[in-house]
Amino acid sequence: MLDKTGEKQLKIQGIRPSEPLWKRVPCRDENGRALSDFRMLISGLRSRPAHEIQARVTKIQSVLARYQQTVVFADLNLRINLLWVSVRAEARLDMEIAAQIHDLIPEAKLLAAGVRSAY
Repeated sequence: MLDKTGEKQLKIQGIRPSEPLWKRVPCRDENGRALSDFRMLISGLRSRPAHEIQARVTKIQSVLARYQQTVVFADLNLRINLLWVSVRAEARLDMEIAAQIHDLIPEAKLLAAGVRSAY
C-alpha cells in the first residue's frame, strides 16, 4: 500500500499504481545503461496480519536503503507476494541485496535475476 507521499510521487512521475509492472519497470538507467533485475517470492505475505506485513516491508526498505545508489526501482506486489527490484548492472550487487533480504525474511525466495535489455 502506498502512503499519501508515495501516491503523490507516483502522480508527479505520471505513473498510476494500477499500471502493469512492465509499463513501470525501467529498462535503462539515466545514462542509458541496461539494468539488472531480481524477483523474490515472499510466500504467504499477503495472508499475514497487517503488522507482520509492515514489519517485513520495513526490513526490505532497510536493505534497499543501504544500496540507494544502486537500486533504481523496487515494487512489492502484495496480491501475488512478489518483490521486483531493478539495480544498476555494473554494480553487480543484485545477488548480495537478494541474500540480505533473504537473511532478514527467510520465506523470501529468489525467483529470477539477470541483466535486461530494452524491449
